[in-house]
Amino acid sequence: MDFDLPEETAALQQMCREFAAKEITPHAADWSERSYFPSEVFRKLGELGLMGMLVDEAYGGANAGFVSYVAAMEALGEADQSIASAWNAHSTIATLPLAAFGTEEQKRRWLTPLATGENIGAFGLTEPTAGSDAAGIRTRARRTEDGWVLNGTKMFISNAGTEMSLGVTVLAVTGTGANGKKRYGTFFVPDGTPGYEKGRPLRKLGWHALDTRELVFTDCWIPDDHLIGEEGNGLRQFLEVLDAGRISVAALALSLAQAALDLAIRHAGEREQFGRPLSAFQAVGHKLADMATEVQAARWLVYRAAWLGDQGRPFGQAAAMAKLYASEVANRVASASLQIHGGYGYIRESTISRFYADAKILEIGEGTSEVQRNVIARSLSAR
Repeated sequence: MDFDLPEETAALQQMCREFAAKEITPHAADWSERSYFPSEVFRKLGELGLMGMLVDEAYGGANAGFVSYVAAMEALGEADQSIASAWNAHSTIATLPLAAFGTEEQKRRWLTPLATGENIGAFGLTEPTAGSDAAGIRTRARRTEDGWVLNGTKMFISNAGTEMSLGVTVLAVTGTGANGKKRYGTFFVPDGTPGYEKGRPLRKLGWHALDTRELVFTDCWIPDDHLIGEEGNGLRQFLEVLDAGRISVAALALSLAQAALDLAIRHAGEREQFGRPLSAFQAVGHKLADMATEVQAARWLVYRAAWLGDQGRPFGQAAAMAKLYASEVANRVASASLQIHGGYGYIRESTISRFYADAKILEIGEGTSEVQRNVIARSLSAR
């Protein structure tokens, strides 16, 4: 059993760390304070072949696999969570529905510019009255003679309001089947489509440099060829790509936990109290030991889920476990790191304050911790 990263993956991670050190870390605090989305960074990520890591090479992607993707996420997320979260949304739920269910024409038309980094992707699922309850969405798509008319509102949608946006992939109710159950469809709505409006950027607790908005569809007509996959299977299609999204958020959480730990170790070694560095006090040393142990445990849960995905084996349970544990570890480690920083950690100029504010959403996005526990429990009873 070999726990080392493959040579190519290790080289990729090092490249991402060098890129982040030069292009992200020096500017992250300023971007956060200004709530500025740095499109230039994502164009450079595209030039490096990182905007389509999970997309087939035929459509401009790298087809690098989940393990390599997680390794890259560790590097980018340790530099800044806003940038990494935008990359996460783009790389998984925004592009994978097109990659998995799109027609050849749809892939050439929309997936390729997303995978090459010419544009950035967004997915519209969450609504004002439906978050964890994906089946409870109210946005409706009504069939017309030659297309569909969308009406509804999406909430907390990332990337759709940026200058790099190509459009948004939307899940909508298409009707009711003979069994009385709702039918769903997945649609691509290009920017500039009449009836598609974007709200103002939302002011969030964290992820300040991530563009997040409300999207409103009012009698928004799109042609038939904007339906992705089969009508009626939209929800199933979304759930099928959601496991990949959970691995991605788990990796994002892992990167935050590692960054918070590194900051705590550095501060504990530099800060003196009572004539000794903080790290010399057993209470602080034990806290650091617990943090490091949890980060390592989270790391192997995340990489195991990624490895299972790359092997073509079922990984839904593993992805849920990784997302659940890594997100909760990220919050515990960020809190402990801020405690070690003391008053210095509580001022906005400190790096740990930014990571601390970013941590909470990791227990909410891509399925709350409660939902992950439900997924895990169901998988156990099904054995």
